[in-house]
Amino acid sequence: MARDAKHCPLSPMKNSLLVTAGILLIIQAASCQRVRVVPEVEAYPAESVDLRCQFVDGGNTKLTQVSWIWEPTEGQRDNIAVFHPIYGESFPESPFNGRVRFIQGTLTNPSITISSLKMADAGRYTCEYATYPSGNEQGTTNLVILAKPKNSASPVVVQASTSGKPVVVAQCEAADGKPAATIKWMGEVGGTDNTTSKKGLDGTVTVRSVYLLVPTPEDNGKEVTCMISQRTQDKPQTFPMKLSVEYPPTVSIVGYDNNWYIGRTDAVLTCKATGNPAPTNVTWTAMSGRMPDTVQIADNKLIVRKVDEAVNTTFVCEVKNRLGVSKHQVTTAVIEQRKKTAGPSTAGIIGGIIGVILLLAIVGAAIVLVRKRKQNAENGDGPPKHKPPPPVKTGSSTEMLNKHVTDPVTKELTETQPLSKVYYETSGEPVTDLDACDDDDENAAGGGAANGGGPAVLEDSIRYADVDDTLNDGALPPYSGAGGQHVDEPPSTTVARGESFVSAAMYV
Repeated sequence: MARDAKHCPLSPMKNSLLVTAGILLIIQAASCQRVRVVPEVEAYPAESVDLRCQFVDGGNTKLTQVSWIWEPTEGQRDNIAVFHPIYGESFPESPFNGRVRFIQGTLTNPSITISSLKMADAGRYTCEYATYPSGNEQGTTNLVILAKPKNSASPVVVQASTSGKPVVVAQCEAADGKPAATIKWMGEVGGTDNTTSKKGLDGTVTVRSVYLLVPTPEDNGKEVTCMISQRTQDKPQTFPMKLSVEYPPTVSIVGYDNNWYIGRTDAVLTCKATGNPAPTNVTWTAMSGRMPDTVQIADNKLIVRKVDEAVNTTFVCEVKNRLGVSKHQVTTAVIEQRKKTAGPSTAGIIGGIIGVILLLAIVGAAIVLVRKRKQNAENGDGPPKHKPPPPVKTGSSTEMLNKHVTDPVTKELTETQPLSKVYYETSGEPVTDLDACDDDDENAAGGGAANGGGPAVLEDSIRYADVDDTLNDGALPPYSGAGGQHVDEPPSTTVARGESFVSAAMYV
């Protein structure tokens, strides 16, 4: 709350600048404000308003009387209510007689109520105390009477301009409002606006705005919007309007196709007319004079029931509105035979059909392929997910088979029979170097193919040939060492990792 005060004692200030002294005076005056009021109050006509006033921190100050003073304009002061602790309430002659009263009627809280407010009640209301020994102290409230404007808008009927000067095509008004309203225009036409305001005797303001345009027939029916904003409104009020531009009628005849052949039935001409106001009178005539017997008129349509030589003429359509008359004509030429109209080519139709069939076939094939892949994926069919390792060919075993050896009996060099063919299985398990598995007892005791040697076919052929020789000799051959000497034990199965070997043939 803001408070005003008078006659507050000030402490003396010495040896200070004038500006500093002024600031201190303001601060000290504010610190001793004891009349509390509301700085500004808003109200509406025909309503009631409470004006609050309270004296605080009285201390030893003696309150003798309190008065409410109304200042409608600068320099004019009227007492409207007085309270004395002994003599009671008093309401001097004023425009508020019968409309003002004290709420409590005490010196410390002399708040008042004003009813049936009028626009003229706006102004400054001062609550003033007569005190002892400090004198008068007061606080002022500014009463603002708000008035909701009476908003309206309307288009202005105009005629299409031939002079090129802008005219008023729409108007918008916010009447008797306080404070004054603001008006804005929005539209799809390139017009301008002009806004004026007028203040009333009661303090209200009427704002009027017009929209100007050089009107043309094309502007008829286009929309402009007036938007009014004012303090008492929750949101701006808008008024969309359609422009009304009057113009003489324009007319055209449609329906003639240059193919009026003898014997044709129900040939139709249509008279199309526009205008504002809308044309109400349509007249058909024939330049040849009398209208042919085969012609019928239905409103704006001319119907030829059967084409013959009589309709080989010029037809005229005339329309009217209150602004003028407009005509249009068409000459109909009757021909002996019907003109062939170009239709769609057979090749084009066939091509379209083929294109559709191809498109359907492609779509069908794509659907089948997708479904088949999906089914294969569900059944686990299809190509392997991992590429198998390629076959490994170990050349050391073959080289050992073809190596020259010394016969243990004759001590002569003999040449082993070379392998004529080497076969690799491609359909079974991939061939890998099994020399790394030499720690496995079973693999160590195995044959040559398992250790990177030749195929099992070679071993079988050698085995069967030696069996026959053994049976004939009656003795088992000894093992042959690497140097050709005879040994009684088989060669060691211990082979270095990564080295290929071939065992000598064993006869059983």
